[in-house]
Amino acid sequence: MTIQISYVSDVLCVWAYVAEARLDELRKEFGSSIELEYRFIPIFGATRHRIDEGWKKRGGYAGFGEHVRGVAEGFPHVSVHERIWSEVAPSTSAAAHEILCAVRLLTDEGVLDSARRAELEGRSLLEEASWQVRLAFFEQARDISNRQVLLDVLGQVGIPIPAIEAKLSSGEAMAELCRDIELRDEHKIEGSPTYYLNQGRQKLYGNVGYRVVSANLRELLEQPGHQASWC
Repeated sequence: MTIQISYVSDVLCVWAYVAEARLDELRKEFGSSIELEYRFIPIFGATRHRIDEGWKKRGGYAGFGEHVRGVAEGFPHVSVHERIWSEVAPSTSAAAHEILCAVRLLTDEGVLDSARRAELEGRSLLEEASWQVRLAFFEQARDISNRQVLLDVLGQVGIPIPAIEAKLSSGEAMAELCRDIELRDEHKIEGSPTYYLNQGRQKLYGNVGYRVVSANLRELLEQPGHQASWC
């Protein structure tokens, strides 16, 4: 039995950044019993509105950057650059999501080399690309709303840039991103990150501890079928 987990997030969300380690642990614990599907939603689709205006009374971009660094201090497995948001403030997360949707399409079409999963410690190229995009912003303070920055990050992962550009030019990547937003609305996804599983019967939203996620998955594996979990 294989359980599909839709992992819904925004690449600029610090809670999704710190939660990446939980995804690695899920792959180690459950292996082929789970299938992770990555979806992207624009929590930070317009940062000027969300941060510059939304945080105006709390210090704007600089205040939000201080908040993000404060969150990260509670998670020693990640690091956050002192320049993010105060000096390096991406205008949108949607540019990164569109490019990652292009990677997802290429993965689904079999264009990308799945044999590299072992080399990437069990991650697919899409998973590695998503992680490296997050690192580019949070750890390296690079502007991931800039397409050239994104293409550089993907190139370093080993993803063929011409294939990505073709998906962007054709509109296919944008259509895929729009579908993610439609699915967010259909499934009433509240925010980032969200684990969506058991045909929608279970949604685990926010900074959910690893043991909670693991317990839900174990219950589903031990009690197959469409009945609700006790967890």
